[in-house]
Amino acid sequence: MKVVEIVGRNAEEAIAQALAQLNTTRDKVEIEVFGDNSKGLFSLFKSKEVKVKVTQLQEDDPATRAVDFLSKVFEKMNLEAEITAVLEDRTLNVSIEGKDMALLIGRRGQTLDSLQYLVSLVVNKDHEDYIRVMLDTENYRTKREETLVKLAHKLAHKARQYRKDITLEPMNPYERRIIHSALQNNSYVSTRSEGEEPFRKVVISLNKGAAQSSGHSHRPQTGAQTSLADGC
Repeated sequence: MKVVEIVGRNAEEAIAQALAQLNTTRDKVEIEVFGDNSKGLFSLFKSKEVKVKVTQLQEDDPATRAVDFLSKVFEKMNLEAEITAVLEDRTLNVSIEGKDMALLIGRRGQTLDSLQYLVSLVVNKDHEDYIRVMLDTENYRTKREETLVKLAHKLAHKARQYRKDITLEPMNPYERRIIHSALQNNSYVSTRSEGEEPFRKVVISLNKGAAQSSGHSHRPQTGAQTSLADGC
């Protein structure tokens, strides 16, 4: 909660200065005016200066912030959608329902990820405790996770089969975690991330000793990089 005290020639001028300092609007503050004798019996003896105390009110809860922000975005896009936001254990789950949701998902969820990032910025502005935002529509996240888990196991088998590293296409941190988690208990392979964002990739490697138990029916290929379309 921020508080600003301003002394001005009149209340309106002082309030305007305080709002500018707080970078907010009048409906989001509480205003106290001291020394304003412009009205009433003592108007003839009014002081030359007025002091105002402007207190910035606590922002709306995270769910309301997210819904308000997305509503404005969708209005600009001429997109009709129903938005539901629920905060549970410092995670804000935002669900969007409506027509043309493929427009929000984008290629491999890139548009949805970008929108999720913007919502996270809005929700966590001026908040000390970080709130994780999960934005989803048409159950895309769950479907995508299932696809990535299947892909991870398929490529782990390929790493054993060809006895070589398998490099996936660039993924965002959320999707990389899914791959790592899917194979963390696989005794034959290990995973690591390489590169810099936004081109960071997951590499699946055959563990030492596992190569001896692998088949020799295929000759190792050179420079193999697996597309996410493989197994999607």
